[in-house]
Amino acid sequence: MEMKVNQARPIEILLVEDNPGDVTLLKEIFKLSQFSIHLGVARNGEDAVAYLRQDGFYAFTRKPDLILLDLNLPKKNGMEVLEEIKRDPRFQQIPVLILTSSNQESDRERAFRFRASHYLLKPQDLSHLASLLKYLEDAWMKPIHANLS
Repeated sequence: MEMKVNQARPIEILLVEDNPGDVTLLKEIFKLSQFSIHLGVARNGEDAVAYLRQDGFYAFTRKPDLILLDLNLPKKNGMEVLEEIKRDPRFQQIPVLILTSSNQESDRERAFRFRASHYLLKPQDLSHLASLLKYLEDAWMKPIHANLS
């Protein structure tokens, strides 16, 4: 097992995902990361916004360094959440990566129009999960880690 990189505090990641199986898989894959990660989970769009605003149940959450956002969510869909994040000056600088099963070009175009940082398809098997982790570490967590140090 790889040693964790020494860092001032864990990288805060907010996963907005309503599928319990996907949440479990991502929790497991993040345990393999070389970085120390605190993974917060919101299971619908309304909870995601409450998490960011530290409302109610989420009063003691930390502002995320990175958001992984599904599009197909109950109560408020991912596009609505993305639009709200990017409209709010407190959160608009947080990278938001769409992590979805939708491969529709219209969803991809709309996500980038609302200033998503990247658009990723959900991994369909374990080898793709490992690739996703490597991509997240190299492209997103290393720069975040550098800013934490």
